[in-house]
Amino acid sequence: MKTLDMLVRGDRARITAVSGEDAVAARLMEMGLVEGREIENLGAAPLGDPVEYLVCGYRLSLRRSEARRVAVG
Repeated sequence: MKTLDMLVRGDRARITAVSGEDAVAARLMEMGLVEGREIENLGAAPLGDPVEYLVCGYRLSLRRSEARRVAVG
């Protein structure tokens, strides 16, 4: 299974699922990371974490641990 943290700068993918049923998963979905949405990796901070993504027309920064919870296809 490919996850959001595996994308490199410039890659685009479609979200297929968000894993978990805790507060973090709920927060990710509230930020627009829902099944069927397209997302693009815009790049990472100098030390590699966090990573910036473009989703729903806005820029979203996620830790790699959070991005691992988002399956893409």
